[in-house]
This record gives sequence, C-alpha cells and structure tokens, in this order.
Amino acid sequence: MSIGQHITESGTVLDWVRRAAVQMEKAGLFFGHGTATAEDEACWMVSYTLKWPPAFNADGLEHALTDDQRKALDDLLHRRMQTRQPLAYLIGEAWFAGLRFDVSPDTLIPRSPLAELVVGGMSPWLDLSQPLKVMEVGTGSGCIAAALAWHWPALEVDAVDISSEALKVAAVNIQQLNLDDRVQLLESDVFSVFDGHAKPRRYDLIISNPPYVPDTSMENLPDEYRHEPALALAAGHDGLDVVRRLVLEAPDYLNPQGWVVIEVGEAQAAAEQWLESVDPIWLEFEHGGEGVFLLSREACERMRGAET
Repeated sequence: MSIGQHITESGTVLDWVRRAAVQMEKAGLFFGHGTATAEDEACWMVSYTLKWPPAFNADGLEHALTDDQRKALDDLLHRRMQTRQPLAYLIGEAWFAGLRFDVSPDTLIPRSPLAELVVGGMSPWLDLSQPLKVMEVGTGSGCIAAALAWHWPALEVDAVDISSEALKVAAVNIQQLNLDDRVQLLESDVFSVFDGHAKPRRYDLIISNPPYVPDTSMENLPDEYRHEPALALAAGHDGLDVVRRLVLEAPDYLNPQGWVVIEVGEAQAAAEQWLESVDPIWLEFEHGGEGVFLLSREACERMRGAET
C-alpha cells in the first residue's frame, strides 16, 4: 500500500519506533550487530519493511503507517524478541561501507571499524587508487573484500575463508556487485591454500577481521552472538590463535613494502603485549571502533625471528 492510499489508525513511524524500542529494552535484547541502541534497531526494521534507504530522513518519522505496514513491523519485532537472533539474520541482509550484503548464520554480521579504512583509504601507508594486490583472510560474507574492490577500482582482491558455506554467501555478494573479475574467492585456513607452491602469491596488503574472542568471553556471550558461527569468533585462551598465524606467516606472502592490517577487538591488550617489541601502529577511527593494528612486512619478519 502506497503512502497516498487510505491510512488507518496505526500511528506514525515515530510512534511505532518509540513503542518498539521500549519493548526491546524490556525484553533485554542485545544490540551490536549493526546498531547500538533499541531506537536504531527499530529504525532499521522500518527502513527494511518500508523499503526505505537505511538512513531515511526525519520526515520519514512522520509517515503514517497503514495497517499492513504496522502488522509487518510488529511481526518482525516479535520474531526479534522471541528468537534473540540478530536482525540481520532475520531479514537476510546487512550494510557495510555503504553497500548492501546478503548474510546468513554461516557468516558473521558486518560491523567492523575497518569500513572506515575501506572507504577512506590507507594513506600514508598505501595508496589504494593504485593497482595493488590485496588478500583478505576470513572473508565471511565477502563484505571487506567486495567493498575494497567497489570503492577502489584498481585493486585486485583474493578473499579466503575456511568455511565453504560462508564462501557461498560471499559468492552471491560478489556477483550482485559485479565484481567477479576483480575478487577471487578461495577456501583456505589462513594461508593453507598456498602450501606447497614453489612461488607463493605476493600482496601489497593483507587485511583481516579474524576470530579474536578469548575462551572465557565465548562462555559469556549474549544470546545474539550465539547465533553467529563459533568458527568465526573463538580464538583460544587469549584470542590470538589466528592472529599469531597471520603475523608470523605474512612475510611469505607480502611484497617488500607490504602491510598487514588486523582487527583484534577485545584481544587488544593481549596483542599489545605480544607485539610490544615491534611497536605496531594502532589505528584510530573517526566514527568509533578500536583494536586494529598495522604492521609492515619488516615488522612481521622481526616478530617471526623473535618467536624462533
């Protein structure tokens, strides 16, 4: 039913958002999969249900809902509260770096602060407008790899993941964005796909949002996180199981002036202690987020020397 058709006594979008936010807060829902508050989550439900842009303007709040629109919103709200699934899984989509992506319980829901680097670039360390080769480790839905290729047309990207099911979702996203010619998907446990190659591939950038949740935190995750694949979250006693492999093996796959960018989230303290001798660059983000470090190939080589 269009906005110009008959309007019943269903109230405005603002009325519904306020009521939905109160109900979600009373239900004790957790927000962190694309939204930070109950109000933001309710607005996401509105934009999806009414097929509006995710960041609809304030005028939309005064839109009078039809009975059908209110019922659809109420049904979605009920499912969110009853299942405790993240909203992105319920609607099958999420947004990252300004782009829409399919998601499923086989993939993490995009929410990384790396989106800011993807859109804004990596100056002064790398010029993403140049024809560089990039590898993303743990691509999941393919959002980081695809967004890099979308925003920086000169890049060629290899995206790897250990999960064949996640790669099926990533393949859909790559195809929908018409990036098949510049993003290659590979099934691999970190760099294992290259084992035994006499001449390994070399990259200017290796970027990763790997598993980094320590064992103790895995035991206390909110219900919403338990719907995400544990394979993409759990990372040993200190959260660095995969991070160590990335850093120590990276020199074999980086060009001389190459860099690694790795998100470690709540494992930042452990990473700071482990990497203390090579003084990594900890990035700051204008739009929020932390726990992301940058290391040169030379620094990765020094770490490997220190570990042997």
